[in-house]
Amino acid sequence: MSVATAASAQTICAPLPVLGRDVTVPLVTGGEVTYAALDYAASAPALQRVWDDVAAYAPYYGSVHRGAGYLSQLSTDLFENARRTVAEFLDCRPDDQLIFTRSTTDSLNLLAAALPADCQVFVFETEHHASLLPWKDARVSYLDAPRTPRQAVETLERALADRDPYGPALVCVTGASNVTGELWPVRELAAAAHAHGARIVLDAAQLAPHHPVSVRDLDVDWIAFSGHKLYAPFGSGVLAGRADWLQAAEPYLAGGGASRKVTRREDGGVAVEWHESAARHEAGSPNVIGAYSIASACKALTEAGFDTLVARERHLIEKVRAGLAEVPEVRVLSLFGDDAPRVGVISFVVDGWNSSHFAAALSAEYGIGVRDGLFCAHPLVRTLLGSDPQTQGECGAPEAAPGEKSLNAIRVSFGAGTPDEHVERFVNAVQELVAHGAKWTYRTEEGRCVPAV
Repeated sequence: MSVATAASAQTICAPLPVLGRDVTVPLVTGGEVTYAALDYAASAPALQRVWDDVAAYAPYYGSVHRGAGYLSQLSTDLFENARRTVAEFLDCRPDDQLIFTRSTTDSLNLLAAALPADCQVFVFETEHHASLLPWKDARVSYLDAPRTPRQAVETLERALADRDPYGPALVCVTGASNVTGELWPVRELAAAAHAHGARIVLDAAQLAPHHPVSVRDLDVDWIAFSGHKLYAPFGSGVLAGRADWLQAAEPYLAGGGASRKVTRREDGGVAVEWHESAARHEAGSPNVIGAYSIASACKALTEAGFDTLVARERHLIEKVRAGLAEVPEVRVLSLFGDDAPRVGVISFVVDGWNSSHFAAALSAEYGIGVRDGLFCAHPLVRTLLGSDPQTQGECGAPEAAPGEKSLNAIRVSFGAGTPDEHVERFVNAVQELVAHGAKWTYRTEEGRCVPAV
């Protein structure tokens, strides 16, 4: 991005207002500083718009699909309108179903429970655990980490060509890595899957907050994402896509709302007729506030304009990458190389530092919140770190077992609510820590690196 383009992006789009932007935190060295939240990939702060919409609705909260009263009817309409809003945000097909869940993890476990008998699942080892682990009841083929987008497509094509062509198959793939931020060739992978008679589900947890996502344009069969990464932290998620496997499966949870008719049988048991709509997998009282918050976030991002949001995020990415590149001791982790398109997620290691020690110093001495560890993507991070040495610092990695080499990394992530000052402070802090070391001493407490008192 040129200087002119970056300046234009900054002028056109200020950070979207988020909660916590004025929160101050204490520093171990004395004083306070405005907190720099740079862990969006774990949970993004709530958009102010989302918070305001939820607060305006809260006095009218009522039971959903249950009551004849005004507030129940209003809440039911709000819930179903939220479903339509999110479906429009995802550009779903007319006959797709959209189910509200608790998270991406919940969505993918729901789909795993709905797989046809003898379904074979193909998943790259590079996936987040939410999309790597739910398929325990299927025949799973774990694919090696590719080093280019083209290699990813070729690896999948070879694996699919060798499968039983007559059985059902599903491919699960991320849209953007939660470790490297790199964009995956989703459209090409979907084409490869369909060419070999397989279906594909897209884990869009890290993609949807940063880029427009169209089910139709990408030609995926399902999409899953979480509200708490989309600036809507009220415990809700989404699974959207083809209805047939979902309608044929037993309800994900058995209970009220999923059942259309329950009668006693002559043998003393009960007979159940389940809904065929999304309600089939939404048993219990729906999380109407969670669903409404996702819809509110979808509207806010759409109205802000993804072209503008993407341009500004690229400006922030370039600032971070340029600053880290000035520090020879820093190695940024990547599968596809420096030129690969990415979202605002960057992981790195620092020569001579244990990553949890470095992250603790960023927090305690600079008021910067990042993440350290293996990011719920252990196989990928271990592949990226390989056998490169890491000096054991005063604090160990929380994931390291006794006697195991300390393999962990640092992740900085940001998005639509991140001001320039936060990434500038982060870059300056990295450069200062590497050049001069930490000002404080640290120790390990219950697996975490913390300032010594």
